[in-house]
Amino acid sequence: MWRPTFTILRKVVFPSLKDNIRLSKIFYTTKSRLPRSTAKLTLVSAGVGVLIGAGYGGYTHYKLNSKKNVALTETEEYAFFQEAPKYQAHYKIINETDTTNLQLVLFQYQTCPFCCKVRAYLDSKGISYEIVEVDAVLRQAINWSDYKKVPILLAKVDGGYQQLFDSTAIISMLETFLRDKTLQLHEIIKFYPITKYINEDGKNTTDITNKYFIMHNSTNVHEKEKRAENEEREWRQWADRVLVHTLSPNVYRTAGEALETFKWFEEVGGWRQSFPSWECILMVYGGAAAMWMIAKRLKARHNIKDDVRQSLYDAACTWMDAVKKKGTRFLGGEQPNLADVTVYGVLSSIEGCQAFKDLRKNTDIGLWYDEMRKNMESKRGRALAINA
Repeated sequence: MWRPTFTILRKVVFPSLKDNIRLSKIFYTTKSRLPRSTAKLTLVSAGVGVLIGAGYGGYTHYKLNSKKNVALTETEEYAFFQEAPKYQAHYKIINETDTTNLQLVLFQYQTCPFCCKVRAYLDSKGISYEIVEVDAVLRQAINWSDYKKVPILLAKVDGGYQQLFDSTAIISMLETFLRDKTLQLHEIIKFYPITKYINEDGKNTTDITNKYFIMHNSTNVHEKEKRAENEEREWRQWADRVLVHTLSPNVYRTAGEALETFKWFEEVGGWRQSFPSWECILMVYGGAAAMWMIAKRLKARHNIKDDVRQSLYDAACTWMDAVKKKGTRFLGGEQPNLADVTVYGVLSSIEGCQAFKDLRKNTDIGLWYDEMRKNMESKRGRALAINA
């Protein structure tokens, strides 16, 4: 049971410690020292940060592998349940004007950028849904699922409950459903097969085919609409392949920023209200320590500049150049398209971090972001706490 954690410590944590400073000095640059009792837990809990912070780096689940010379090994079915798994929702988003008839439960980490993407999409469509905050240590909230990463979306369908995963695929499936309700969700997922293959590095990889595509029930799609969808698709891919990888090296840039970031995670995620105190300590201090070290490796992996802030600023400027070129409020025109929603969702995951404050100060993305926020809030339902 502990083998994966020891592997993380041996291959990730210990080498980073050797390259930097002793574990006992990890948080010397922060405003407050670790409590002595917590310090004893830090080494054991360091691997916990991989689970929480993985959302930011997309380190394992959302790593985009090159598809050159890959060998397809098998396809897999989406999990289906005749009865609803047992879960305890923490919040409900209720929109009285929702006419989609969708019954959805989102299993998430509040500040995971991929989970934020899904929430941004659901809010942009005025959809009602339930939220289950998953504890990153034990992940008991998703014990019912063989798939152990978030986001997971559970949808009520005829005869049972359909499990969906991968933020990009979830958005594409739901958008296809909303545009053409002649097909049900359990039929739409057939257009997005789960594939397992061996990539060019010889590693087993799981991905979802067609996940950036919206399906049409007609071959007579107007040329202008095709161009718009191509542009939208390219920017959705850019958000996953470029923008999201600038986040971890920035929010975990220093030990102090890493700890500040995880304390914000704790606050905005309602951890104190949802999880035991000891688990919150593990997630905050262990997670911050681990992700501060892992962020250095992510920086090298994704060719982030030595001045990591500059890579974040460059990405924001690239996006804003595209929006300005359109001459409209959003890339999608006077209303956001899926690319706008995706970029907004990714950036909203760091809204409480120093990196986001610096981003607003040093680029002009703030005007677009504020417009997106207003647009989202005008469509989003009201939040009702269930397990306060």
